[in-house]
Amino acid sequence: MGLIMKEFSNYNKEEAYFRAKKKLEKLVGFYWHFGIFLAVNIFLWVVIAINLSPGESFWTFGHFTTFLFWGIGIVFHFMKVFGSSFLFGKKWEERKIKQIMEKEKKQQWQ
Repeated sequence: MGLIMKEFSNYNKEEAYFRAKKKLEKLVGFYWHFGIFLAVNIFLWVVIAINLSPGESFWTFGHFTTFLFWGIGIVFHFMKVFGSSFLFGKKWEERKIKQIMEKEKKQQWQ
């Protein structure tokens, strides 16, 4: 019985390691994607700013289309890696509940 439990325990550790490694690979992939996104868009904006004709506005839709549409892809990649509950997950809910309770408690004492 002890040998079976030991093998099962080793299997769980190995499985957890591979899950963690896969999650890390996804995280690194997102960071590379985001870094390239920033570098390319900054480069494009510099090139656009240098090549503007006199009187031409930098703030036109065409100058930001790459940023906008690639940015949408970045948001979806973020959601895939971090999950949709990243912004409004259980931890956030718990923090907000504590904040609201503390605020109400302070108001009662005033």
